[in-house]
Amino acid sequence: MNYLKYTQYVYLVFCIYFIYDGFSKLNAADDTPWLSFIIAGLALFMFFFRRKFAKKFEQHNNKK
Repeated sequence: MNYLKYTQYVYLVFCIYFIYDGFSKLNAADDTPWLSFIIAGLALFMFFFRRKFAKKFEQHNNKK
């Protein structure tokens, strides 16, 4: 279960990518960037959720 410490950063990478994608679509006249910003917000939420879960899991393992 050591991989849980590192999988949270995958969500952060996705967030950065979709923010970049949203701004690049914002500058283009044809595309709508809002879906990219929504996915970036969801990825940021998942980053913090997984981070909190990993800390809680680590504290639970330290008690045993």
